[in-house]
This record gives sequence, structure tokens and C-alpha cells, in this order.
Amino acid sequence: MKAVRSITLPRRVLIGHDVLDEVGTVCGELDLGGSLVVAYDKGTLKAAGAKVLDVLRNDGFTVTAFEVTEGGPPDVDALQNTARDHGAIVAVGGGRVIDVSKAAGFMAAIPFVSIPTAASHDGIASAQASLIEEGQRHSIAAVPPVAIVADTAVIAKAPPRLYRAGCGDIISNFTAVLDWQLARRLHNEYYGEYAANLALMSATMLMENADIVATTNEEGLSIVLEALISNSVAMSISGSSRPCSGGEHLFSHALDSFAKRPALHGEQVALGTIICTYLHGEDWETVRDALACIGAPVTAKEAGLTDKEIVKALLMAPKLRKRFTILHTGITEKAARRAAEATGVIAGGGR
Repeated sequence: MKAVRSITLPRRVLIGHDVLDEVGTVCGELDLGGSLVVAYDKGTLKAAGAKVLDVLRNDGFTVTAFEVTEGGPPDVDALQNTARDHGAIVAVGGGRVIDVSKAAGFMAAIPFVSIPTAASHDGIASAQASLIEEGQRHSIAAVPPVAIVADTAVIAKAPPRLYRAGCGDIISNFTAVLDWQLARRLHNEYYGEYAANLALMSATMLMENADIVATTNEEGLSIVLEALISNSVAMSISGSSRPCSGGEHLFSHALDSFAKRPALHGEQVALGTIICTYLHGEDWETVRDALACIGAPVTAKEAGLTDKEIVKALLMAPKLRKRFTILHTGITEKAARRAAEATGVIAGGGR
């Protein structure tokens, strides 16, 4: 008898220029109630939060404003308590605001609407919330947004570095799926063909259109946003983050835990993807070249990391989670250094 899996997907996705004006219409069509909480932080209030507050109030909604400060459990608890008497949470921001909102919405059993102000990672649409607690980042289960309103005019104004980091997060699907296939072969782990192919399609589309994506205009931005949302669909279908998160993500989490100056999540994941592709014996040069074309970092130096930190993270990564990846196959310090050097991620090898 096959196990029963529940798949939850966004009911509305709106991507385009000046679509913030449609937020009230979307909330009304989804029957989210007349009382909403709008969550933001100091930066995203200016970028889009103030406009969202005005649009919703002008459309007749009763709105409570909530400022996210640290991005950890205290924010989640406070937002959860604030939102209990409201119909939904409208999250305006990057990863921190959206992750806090999806966690709070899940705990309060109310929906949330995702309004990204940057295309920096697939958290804008995924069912996983990444929170910081005692200096450590960890993921908890939540639900995807009931709607996504992605205004390309707003997101295009975000620092290009954030956009390039989002590209790194998408291209990392390549090694995430390789790890999933490896776990199926060696440990008979469940493998979802459809979810895996959907994740691979997002990565492939981005790599094949790297020159367009590199322009950071609204055409390229739309490709990236659609790929990030497609990632969330793949994860929802699979019932886990497996299609989009493998050893390269564990590598990034390791760096977050000890690096003196961690890079952005998508930047670290990009480096991990290059190395893990090499370890799988696949075409790491094509992966590296696509990332370089887009402008994502392809060396430790470009990401502001040290060679020692890269090697240490490769060795620490498999200790962070039991999910089987290429890094769980007994990688030694010598092998980790050789892979990082051979790919040019650290000094001493073949770029």
C-alpha cells in the first residue's frame, strides 16, 4: 500500500511590473478576511512594505503592521500571537521576513502571502522556514504561501548580489538531485522522478539562459522568479526539500556555523555545487561557467571566504544532517582539498 502524501501549492502567483497594486485584489479573491497582518523589516518597509500597507488600507482591509527584527523564534512567537485574530499574514521582504511569516502562519494555522523584495533564494515560495537561533541556522516545516505577488519593478532595485545568490540556489538543484539519486541507489531512499525532473528543469533553464539572466533586467528576473517558484513546487510534490537541497546546502550551513564572515546562502551554495558536481564525476566546468556568467562567486576569495573555511565546511557538512549526500561517502581532508583545488574554488588548482 502506497503512503499518502499531501501536496500544498500556492493558489495564486502574480509576477510582473507594478503588481503590488493588485495585492488587495488577490487577498479579496482568496477570501482571506478583512483583517490582515503585514510583516516587514526596516529595509523592506521602504522598498515595498509602505506601499502594501497603503494599498490594502485603500482597498478596505484592516491592517496591523509588524516589524521583524532578528529573524529568530522570538519574532515567530510575537508574530504568531499578533496574527491569531487576523485572516492572514502578508510578508513583505527577503528571506528573514518571509521565513518568520511562514513559520508564524503555520503555527497560528492561518495562511500567508509572500511578497518578495529580492530574488535571493527559493524561500519565497517553499514550505520550509529557515530560522536563526543562538547563532545557528536551522529549518523547520511550514507550508507554502497561499499566494505570491512578485513585483519585478521592486525586485529589480534590490542589490544585484542578492539576485545572483538566488541563481546559485537554483543551479544547486543539479547536485541536490544527484545526491537524491545516490541515496536511492545506496540506501533505497524514496525518489520522486517528477519532482526531481522539475528541479532539474529549473537549473537547466537558468544555465541555458545565463546570458539573459546576467543582464539583471526584468526579462532575466522573470526567469529567475519562475525558477524559484518552480523549486517550491518540486519540494511540495516530493514532500521534502530533497529536490533542491543536498550536500551543497549542508556545506553552506556548515559555513554559517563557523565562518568569520559567511557569504550569502546562495553564494555559498554555488561554491558547494561546483565542488559536489566534481565529486559526483559530472561536468563541473559547465556549472562553474554558468555561475560565472551570471556573476555569482566561483572562488572562495570572490565570496569573501578562506581556503581553510572551504575545506573545513566540506568535512563538517555530513555531520549536520543524516540525509545522505556525496559528502557522506567518507570524504577525507585530503580529498576535500583536492576537489576544492581541482575546481579552482580554492587556490592551487585547475581553473
